[in-house]
Amino acid sequence: MSKGSALVSILFAFFCGVVIGNITSHGNKGEETTADNAAAAPDAKAGANANAKPADDGIERYKVPVTAAQPIKGPDDALVTIVAVSDFQCPFCSRVEPTVTQILQDYKGKVRVVWRNNPLPFHQNALPAAETAMEAMAQGGSAKFWAMHDKLFANQQAIERTNLEAYAQELGLDVNKLKTALDTHTHKAQIEADQQLAAKLGARGTPAFFINGRPLSGAQPIDAFKSIIDDELKRADKLVKSGVAKNQVYAALTKDALTAAKAPDAAAQAPQARRQPDAKAVYKVPVGDSPSKGPNDALVTIIEFSDFQCPFCSRVEPTIKQITDTYGKDVRFVFRENPLPFHQNAGPAAEAALAANDEGKFWPMHDKLYANQQAIARENLEAYAKELGLNMTKFKAALDTNKHKAVIDGDQQVARSLGAAGTPSFFINGRSLRGAQPFEAFKAVIDEELAKAKAMVAAGTPKGQLYAKIIENGATEPKFIDAPNAPSPAAQPEPSADKVYQIPVAAKSPVKGAANAKVTIYQFSDFQCPFCSRVEPTVKQVMDTYAGKVKFIWRNYPLPFHQNAMPAAEAAWEVFEQGGSDKFWKMHELMFSNQQALSREDLEKYAGQVGGINMAKLKAALDTNKHKATIQADIDAVTKAGAQIGTPSFFINGKLLQGAQPFEAFKAAIDKAIAEAK
Repeated sequence: MSKGSALVSILFAFFCGVVIGNITSHGNKGEETTADNAAAAPDAKAGANANAKPADDGIERYKVPVTAAQPIKGPDDALVTIVAVSDFQCPFCSRVEPTVTQILQDYKGKVRVVWRNNPLPFHQNALPAAETAMEAMAQGGSAKFWAMHDKLFANQQAIERTNLEAYAQELGLDVNKLKTALDTHTHKAQIEADQQLAAKLGARGTPAFFINGRPLSGAQPIDAFKSIIDDELKRADKLVKSGVAKNQVYAALTKDALTAAKAPDAAAQAPQARRQPDAKAVYKVPVGDSPSKGPNDALVTIIEFSDFQCPFCSRVEPTIKQITDTYGKDVRFVFRENPLPFHQNAGPAAEAALAANDEGKFWPMHDKLYANQQAIARENLEAYAKELGLNMTKFKAALDTNKHKAVIDGDQQVARSLGAAGTPSFFINGRSLRGAQPFEAFKAVIDEELAKAKAMVAAGTPKGQLYAKIIENGATEPKFIDAPNAPSPAAQPEPSADKVYQIPVAAKSPVKGAANAKVTIYQFSDFQCPFCSRVEPTVKQVMDTYAGKVKFIWRNYPLPFHQNAMPAAEAAWEVFEQGGSDKFWKMHELMFSNQQALSREDLEKYAGQVGGINMAKLKAALDTNKHKATIQADIDAVTKAGAQIGTPSFFINGKLLQGAQPFEAFKAAIDKAIAEAK
């Protein structure tokens, strides 16, 4: 795995870990005791293990209890126990499920899988889904649990309350008992105990696995599992030959294992500290004609950049109401749009809100959109407009013509310029506060700003001119300060948007666009990455807009937790080798159009549809991993250039643009590159 690929996995796991870690760390003493008791519980499925011989094999293992309370698939005397810590709404968890199924088939009778719940807090349907699965177990044992498990993952986009009840009925469960279990949260304590145990063992992200106690994080490819399983089978065989009963192997291997994750070495961590956003900096964030509520002469103005499809944005809404209730007329809220490019309904929802604003009903529409965040497709938007009594002819025309696109683009440009590309982002009298923070975080800043504002009014500043005066000399770009123990800025500078990376040129790569184009864009992408597919229409728009001025060069960057990404890259490369760029781009389009179907059989089918491909050669290339070294060279090129990226990432004449950015972000970068090339 390359350093860049590893970083993506680590960052994802870290992000999930921080969020859930912050929540579980504030549990009461009773909850902490529950976690401790769970960690100390005996392995009920293994029998009496007190006399089992402990393993002394030098392998770092964790003691993850297996009891009758957990759903289990596989024999009690399996030599390898895999504890899966998972979340029914997590896309990475669903992607690894075929791998787990394959493992159970390949190691039939030798492996058992044990389920532990870890519904992440930003997945709003994950906890109800976990409760439903555990109720299925309560009614029908592990068999019913796994049947429900399969339904939930097979229908991951449809796991709301009504869906859960429908699946229960399909599986022959007592639906009334399920409803009661969901209404009273019968299984919540057990699920929270799983979460606390996972956090204690350092498994805060999902999916996480413990293979005979050995940790493996993320949706890893099957080879990563097999390398550990094969090693564990050898160790288990030795224990059995030494006299340990097969049903006591797991207990023997984990008897003296770790019961909590090791604390990080503070000294080792200190050099990794980075510069942090300056919480005291004041930014120049204009109000303009943006929708607002609260008096124009309020002492504190809070500007929010938000996205109607973003779950964090909806979760902060109760906090905003609490602020309004607490501070009354001292605070006004201003809403600015920042629909993220990977939320397909966010853009139309923003248009709908601004269309409602034309008729003085922005906030009622705002409330409807957040209250129905899972239902904001075009037909829903029209239904909400009717409920609000809007002029439907004008409303539909506004959506059809993207009437408010310029306003939305302007809001997004301001957000990006201030370093507030994520949502939600707040500016409190110009001071930045990122994310769905608790009320206390807002209160700390608001109280400081109230005191300053009152002093300014007392000194003679009219209340109506307060905000303009406060932000008059505000920053227009992100401001940072050194974190404690951070290296000096000279030793560890913030990445510059103007930094030019020298990407090593490949011997040959698929190209589209004019050969003599002034702007060369290296596109590092992954055929299984959903963000990579979402940016493809934008890439086409760039090609159409800058015909003759821009060329795209494809570079492979398959992420390690996308199990079909490497085979897909290899298949595309064999098509390229046989048929050049034209054939490659046809294969590329077929794979992105069918991103959920990238099995070996699918890849061969798409190659056949491209036409003119020698299928025997393609199969041989996949069987022998003929192009793996070439693909790895693309991955290594990023590391050699000193860049750290996710997918998709674009190097525009060497300058990095990361993520599935909107067209305007590409346009700004390309226009600048063209100007610099003159």
